[in-house]
Amino acid sequence: MLRFAADEGFDGRIVEGLRLRVPGIDIVTVQELRMRSAPDPRVLAWAASEERILLTHDRQTMRRFAYERVLNGERMPGVLLLLWPYSIGAVIDELEAVAGASLEGEWEDQVRYLPLR
Repeated sequence: MLRFAADEGFDGRIVEGLRLRVPGIDIVTVQELRMRSAPDPRVLAWAASEERILLTHDRQTMRRFAYERVLNGERMPGVLLLLWPYSIGAVIDELEAVAGASLEGEWEDQVRYLPLR
């Protein structure tokens, strides 16, 4: 199963709902890692070192830094960017499907938007 990291601004209700719905899912938050207020490049570097797909709402800087990593030939396991407005339940459904149906490395070097289209 995929490994996820949720950045500082990611909706905690989704993280908690996913943990309840999918026992054993491997998801950590920036807050749990004591990386609160860490710059985006540092968060992305950590996620890459841990082979975690980053969950975020940040369309501005996180997306840009993710693409910079790819252009620089640095590892980037993937970013899933959640667009507003959304239904928490629908997002949890989608992340559950992504976690259960994705192959290792499938999201490498990609920034994709939730809901998937």
